[in-house]
Amino acid sequence: MNSILKYTILKYTAMALMGAAALAGCKDADKGSASIPYGTTVTIDKATLLDKIKGGWAAQTIGCTYGGPTEFKYKGGMINDSIPIIWYDDYCKDIFAEDPGLYDDVYMDLTFMEVMAREGIDAPAASFADAFANADYKLWHANQAARYNILNGVMPPASGHWKNNPHADDIDFQIEADFIGMICPGMPNVSSAFADRIGHIMNYGDGFYGGVYVAALYTLAYVCDDIPTVVEQALQTIPAEANFRRCIEDVISFWRKNPSDWKQCWLAIDQKYTAEKGCPEGVWNGFDIDATINAAYCVIGLLYGEGDFFRTLDISTRCGQDSDCNPATAGGILGVMMGYEALPAKWKPAVERCENIDFPYTSISLATSYGITLDLLEKVVVANGGNVTDDAVSFSIERPVAVALEQSFEGIKPVERRVVKLDLDPEYTWDFNGSGIVLQGQLRRDDKSAPDDYVARIEASVDGKVVDTFAMPLDYITRKYDIFHTYDLTDGPHKLTVRWLNPTRGYAVQCKDIVVYGTE
Repeated sequence: MNSILKYTILKYTAMALMGAAALAGCKDADKGSASIPYGTTVTIDKATLLDKIKGGWAAQTIGCTYGGPTEFKYKGGMINDSIPIIWYDDYCKDIFAEDPGLYDDVYMDLTFMEVMAREGIDAPAASFADAFANADYKLWHANQAARYNILNGVMPPASGHWKNNPHADDIDFQIEADFIGMICPGMPNVSSAFADRIGHIMNYGDGFYGGVYVAALYTLAYVCDDIPTVVEQALQTIPAEANFRRCIEDVISFWRKNPSDWKQCWLAIDQKYTAEKGCPEGVWNGFDIDATINAAYCVIGLLYGEGDFFRTLDISTRCGQDSDCNPATAGGILGVMMGYEALPAKWKPAVERCENIDFPYTSISLATSYGITLDLLEKVVVANGGNVTDDAVSFSIERPVAVALEQSFEGIKPVERRVVKLDLDPEYTWDFNGSGIVLQGQLRRDDKSAPDDYVARIEASVDGKVVDTFAMPLDYITRKYDIFHTYDLTDGPHKLTVRWLNPTRGYAVQCKDIVVYGTE
């Protein structure tokens, strides 16, 4: 019997007996040849479950901390082995004190967990959206665009749809889906249902798939400790036609042919999948916050790490780009698989010294997150036909089923990037040739004595016709992430005019870059 998983297979049916054999084979499988006994009912004692939950949260925190200093400092390149990445026993505690915003990977999850703890596991999407939009923490990219949408009446799933959110394919939901997988042991389709409710708040298409996939990885990590098998089987939640799935399949294929050289895998994937289509900051730029490529870096870490905790974190980090989120994800999945007790002793003091500190913007610490997660897990299990006793939890392992196909930025491609670098005074017109355009920029305060509650009113016209009038708050929490976007024009020559309706001394509407899209 698999000593790491430490669960007991129910032996009351022939199916369960077959499942026991399959699960035992999961441990010593050769490159993912193990099978997961779908349909089999398994029982895991609560002590083991709690150890796995603790392993997931602790390892996620460790991974985020380890990769933190390198986040987006290596764009379009690997972090060379000669560059040291530090670790010390007070590291996590120091981050809590000095840079707690680094843990957005964690406290975003906790926001949604708090909603479930308060309203139940059937809480509607609107409850999650309201909690997310009205939180006090800073957000970026798809998250911030979604927050603005929600605060201005555009609710999910429209808030995350690419027509309303130019960052729909970004990593945001991917780094917020860990808790979904942790409360759905062995139930990837149940986790996909939660993902549909939460992930479309801020993402769509490949951005949504990133969270679906990560959650599925966690669910299967409870019931199988063969990493290639978990990586492959979790991918069955993603439609075969999706670019996201093709990318991860290419990672797996390369690893099978070249199992000892992760850098060659990185190069192959980088050449094929780093051409950013959506996120305007990443188009024809080294910056890449796309869910697909960063998920690939997580999988590279998991496969080439071969179950070694440090190596998994280190490879996921050294792949670059969002290099705190990726080791957090890879580490969390491995942490659930191994359990906290099996994590190397080197990493534990840093976690244990901050275990009772509440994460910023929450009333939850690592220590309290374990019990909340177990409680939600039990509720999910019972709601889906499982059984909970005083000391054990029983559930049936689900065969992963693909979610619906959806594709962001369908039928369009970037055709021009233009640096504009000007302040509206009070309006400006740009000529462009295409079917869509994104104007990046921000509201800036030039006079520190000017009130911080100012809201600019902006009017956007295309070809002389007003198409939108909107607010741009100075407040960083409620700001509009991009000034204007549209993808619905007839391909051809157009004029975009942006006008500042209430110009006020002490402020400036700063226009930065334009990205033009044409028909693909």
